[in-house]
Amino acid sequence: MEPQTSTAARGAGPVLWHRYRQEAGPDSEGALVEHYLPLVKTIVGRLAMTLPLHVSIEDLHSAGLIGLLQALRNYRPGTAASFETFARFRIRGSVLDELRRMDWIPRSVHDKARKIQDAMSEVEQRTGRTPTDGEMAKELEISVSEYHELLDEVRPASFVHLDSVLDKESCDPTPLHEFISDDSQEEAPALAGRRELIQLVMGRLERLPEMQRKVLALYYCEDLRLREIAAVFGLTESRICQIHSQAILAIRAFVERYEASPVLS
Repeated sequence: MEPQTSTAARGAGPVLWHRYRQEAGPDSEGALVEHYLPLVKTIVGRLAMTLPLHVSIEDLHSAGLIGLLQALRNYRPGTAASFETFARFRIRGSVLDELRRMDWIPRSVHDKARKIQDAMSEVEQRTGRTPTDGEMAKELEISVSEYHELLDEVRPASFVHLDSVLDKESCDPTPLHEFISDDSQEEAPALAGRRELIQLVMGRLERLPEMQRKVLALYYCEDLRLREIAAVFGLTESRICQIHSQAILAIRAFVERYEASPVLS
């Protein structure tokens, strides 16, 4: 779901781009930044929903603006992806880099997320499918309600994780090299590894329960907010957060188990 803009604002884009290409100066660049500012606000706003109060939203907004500027200066018209797709990738990457720099997630949250992942991996290897809430609670030796509370506690780690692994291109079949400019393109081995990781994650997504797949698709591909997804399914926002966390932790456990497995010759 794109940021809401008026017809006049949408029509101004091509005019601003034409001006920028003709005279790439502070004024034309500033006009484009102002035009695409809703992208920064949307991405920062969605990530901010999962962050504690002590995290500076202003710092994240500044990081997002840097990503937008990088996108403006490096975007090459004629590539397979639109500027909005390219800009989202850069903006989100800059914001996630700033979050990693802050190291804002407490160690206790990481430890609890690891505990859930390990339990998921154990149950899935025994049953051959994604575990139910009841099976997870039993494995962790807690009640189902306590398991749901635990999912709420690890929510920050799980939300940032999928953004940093998949990002926007996972919902768009456009190859990564089509919209990352040459000055920042990864070396071939790294790019191949990233593509393999994306394919691995996408394959695991297909095996998730239908409800989890739908929540991830609406959140990451359709840009719906959590309360909007909750309204779609007639559930509480808290329950949608729990379903999201379960899906992300299942994916992460699967990827780590795959990477730890011996390479077949």
